[in-house]
Amino acid sequence: MPEKTRHQRRTPFFLRPIVSAISGRRVVQLYMKIASPIDRRLIPLTNGRFSTGLGQPVLVMETVGAKSGKKRRTPLLYMRDGDNIVLVASYGGHERHPAWSYNLKANPRVRLFVRNGSGSYTARQADGEERERLWQALTEFYDGYRRYQTYTDREIQLFVLTPVPEAPPES
Repeated sequence: MPEKTRHQRRTPFFLRPIVSAISGRRVVQLYMKIASPIDRRLIPLTNGRFSTGLGQPVLVMETVGAKSGKKRRTPLLYMRDGDNIVLVASYGGHERHPAWSYNLKANPRVRLFVRNGSGSYTARQADGEERERLWQALTEFYDGYRRYQTYTDREIQLFVLTPVPEAPPES
């Protein structure tokens, strides 16, 4: 029996038409260009309490560039799965995977700025039954992902981020 996914509440009913309207391909691309620079700064400053996400849960993930070695911050919609965080490498249905997915594969240790959970995490790509279970939960959580999959021939990657326990202070 598959384990149940614990995730945030769904989008409030009064925001659903707005969220549905903004999940169109061009609107998503425009939103990412406008909102990402704002959230990249706002979310870490407010410890995840404020974002441009219209009631959707948004975090900022800090990765190390696969080629450059530089720190990169990326705002992303997320879903919780127990203590884990699940990210969708949809890139709004673009034909390429987002750059951050390559960074995660090369350097899976990341820092997240997220309400009630900022800290270090280790990322891995979900596959098989786990991916199917999470994809089902994610598309129920945010129907835009189902639409994004129709925009591209590639399989949209899912990443599971597991918290890294903090080391106890040295005495």
